[in-house]
Amino acid sequence: MSIIEDDKPTREILGGWLSRAEGLKFVSQFESAEDCLARLPQQKPDVVLMDIKLPGMNGVECVRQLKPQLPLTQFVMLTACEDISHVFAALAAGANGYLLKPIHRQRLLAALKDVHAGGSPLSSYVARKVVESFHSAVPIPSPTRELCNLPRRQRQVLEFLALGSRCGEIAETLGISVNTVNTHIQRIFKKLHVHSARQAVSLYRTFS
Repeated sequence: MSIIEDDKPTREILGGWLSRAEGLKFVSQFESAEDCLARLPQQKPDVVLMDIKLPGMNGVECVRQLKPQLPLTQFVMLTACEDISHVFAALAAGANGYLLKPIHRQRLLAALKDVHAGGSPLSSYVARKVVESFHSAVPIPSPTRELCNLPRRQRQVLEFLALGSRCGEIAETLGISVNTVNTHIQRIFKKLHVHSARQAVSLYRTFS
């Protein structure tokens, strides 16, 4: 068993649970995707608990890169991200389960044993959302597809927003007016189905 979790108190609690659990062997813990990518392929754990919101590379991209190197390893996302788009992105990347924080110790241990035995544990809320998505006549927007379909100029503006640039700085760098920058930002919000620059940047960092 391995853990990738950037929050130290949470990481220590999870590590304590796993190290004391009967029938489970706790191998390692990491606070970033980059550290995990450098060392986990040599350890080859049976099961990995992966957070999504990590500093630097996010957990979904980390799973996407690790799965081809560790085809027998079962990846379970343990995250506070409830949005169904995150669930589908994680499963598409190679995750075998999706659990929401906070989670009780016994529920987590049971889920880890389940995935090791060939199951795909999902928190009840997540399972319900997945079922509802198939019942819905309206397809759920794919953040990855929407990001890829952004016009070049709008993607440039979003990239600058992700770097922390202000509208005036973006306008000066791209040689356009501040009003034009604001127009691009509003169109980005509409296409990504978000309502703020923070939400747009969060999607960009998660799925780009």
